[in-house]
Amino acid sequence: MAKAGDFRAELEAQIDRAQKQGRPHAEINAGELHRVVGGYPGSSDHSMPVCCDVMRKVAKEMPSEPVYEPPSGKGASLTIRYRFKNAEGP
Repeated sequence: MAKAGDFRAELEAQIDRAQKQGRPHAEINAGELHRVVGGYPGSSDHSMPVCCDVMRKVAKEMPSEPVYEPPSGKGASLTIRYRFKNAEGP
């Protein structure tokens, strides 16, 4: 099962790639992040809350806003837009 460090490493890699591509932000979905790190975010996999916790922690460390938050707060549909400093646009 994936651990917090696995999710954080992939999240930071996706943010870094988007920034190097010159995009103003990286919009990351928990389900997609989870699939890249390993495993399907289903009911038998209890690491989805870990994935969402990591996404929210990183969101507190840089400009960001939620695009979509599931009613439970932690689920595969959680999507956060991480903005880059000095970036303009939506």
